[in-house]
Amino acid sequence: MLTFIQSIGASVIGFVRELGKIGCFLLTALFYVFTPPFLLNRVTRQIHFLGVKTILVVVLTGLFTGMVLTLQSYYVLVTFGAEARLGSILSLSLIREIGPVLTGLMVVGRAGSALTAEIGIMRISEQIDALDAMALNPHKYLVIPNILASLIVFPILTSFFIVAGIWGGYLVAVQLTGMAPGVFFGAMSDSILLNDLLLGFYKALSFGVLVTWICCYKGFFAGVGSGFGAQGVSKATTDAVVLSSVLILVCDYFITSVMIFG
Repeated sequence: MLTFIQSIGASVIGFVRELGKIGCFLLTALFYVFTPPFLLNRVTRQIHFLGVKTILVVVLTGLFTGMVLTLQSYYVLVTFGAEARLGSILSLSLIREIGPVLTGLMVVGRAGSALTAEIGIMRISEQIDALDAMALNPHKYLVIPNILASLIVFPILTSFFIVAGIWGGYLVAVQLTGMAPGVFFGAMSDSILLNDLLLGFYKALSFGVLVTWICCYKGFFAGVGSGFGAQGVSKATTDAVVLSSVLILVCDYFITSVMIFG
């Protein structure tokens, strides 16, 4: 019995210690954001890596998400004779919830995993130690460019997702079910408010920082506690994808709660 209690205590202490390390990692990165040198070329490179290379995945996901959401919603609304509200449901769902969340998950799968693996390989091959030896701050070189790039990339990718989703919904609603385009877009314009747009924007910024923060942290400490080598990088990449995906959903709930009930 005592051994069981000790194992629980050790797990709790380890969890709290890990939270402290993650928090200190982010605070350290934020501190160096405002100190020169400012590696704008690295930021530009990461914008291309996180954003440009992920556009196709995001657009395709948004397109078919909008089509499926419209198709499912139509056959529910037509039962109540409320199919005229189809554009409203689609746009609000994409802007407030589905757009930011699925965009974040797509970036995690496409770029976040690669980012963790890249930094993890640098850790196990001692390239990060070499940066320290050359008096180059690893946080400024590896972490900060990704965080700054995410603040630019995530809102743009979310916008692409929403536009693609609305276009997919238009194809289904107008071309497939025969709804008038004016009814479809009129319901959107009547229901979308500034607060809805701000909610989606805030979520995109939050998820951007969250994804790059967790992925950089897991890559930065790859191999710690799990052995160096391919196994350490593999575990760090898996942990980064799983933790980032779960935290996106948790963060989405709390942001929505604050914006609605706060």
